[in-house]
Amino acid sequence: MTAPRRAFDTDNGRYYTDPAGGPDLVSVTNVIDTAVNKSRALVPWGVKLTVEHVLDNVMSIVSRVVADRPGLTTEIKAVHRDAKERAADLGDRIHAAAEARVLGAPVPADAEVAPYIAQLDLWLAAWGVDLAEHIEATEITVMHRRLGYAGTADLMVWLPTGPRRRFELWLIDYKTSATRPAQSVYPENCLQLAALRYAETVLLPDDSDAPMPRIERTGVLNLRAKSHALVPMPAGRAAHKAFRGALATTRWLHAAASSHPALLPPSAAAPSHRKAA
Repeated sequence: MTAPRRAFDTDNGRYYTDPAGGPDLVSVTNVIDTAVNKSRALVPWGVKLTVEHVLDNVMSIVSRVVADRPGLTTEIKAVHRDAKERAADLGDRIHAAAEARVLGAPVPADAEVAPYIAQLDLWLAAWGVDLAEHIEATEITVMHRRLGYAGTADLMVWLPTGPRRRFELWLIDYKTSATRPAQSVYPENCLQLAALRYAETVLLPDDSDAPMPRIERTGVLNLRAKSHALVPMPAGRAAHKAFRGALATTRWLHAAASSHPALLPPSAAAPSHRKAA
């Protein structure tokens, strides 16, 4: 996975360095990955992929059960992990291509990415987005030093969604998938958007600060190979409060010891405890 500007990976996940010299800031996605249970979706998905792999290759698998059981076990266990890594890599490439598109820069040729960018083009055209006039920022680092977190906003764009088609500033996060419907979102998407929305500052290219713009609307732009959908998300103060709870949990988990000494029984020579009369 590519790292956003100022981001770096640690044993406890992604953090951001602060150019002002302050403490490192935990990333928004790190908080959600650490403190939000995603097994309700990932476990069934992983089981489905593994079962499909076994059924699609049942004859070769049967022939290897005795001859190469360790290698077969390793292969089957890796099915869902490899699929997750491929999906993450594709998502990174789509994000990079989307950034180039909204900046008006050349988009690298990538046959796998091209259908998703075609859907982005359709969305931009449908909303009449003028790249020079309506794009406020893309892939920009935002920070909340007081709370100790940072993240990267995919897109800030002006859209005519207000009364009488008044333009409102949207904070949008791209989500990509090869299987999920374009209208589908996860509740934790609100936490991510709220954390970014209520950041204190944005980091400019020269590492100076600027105030975080006032975001009026938040949403997920789902990009699929054959469809797209902008799904508004209620990423308000209640969602930000929930994110702060996840942030506290993440801090505790990242600081907690990974092992503790076992409690040993008293030796035979130790004095016995007698209840006072």
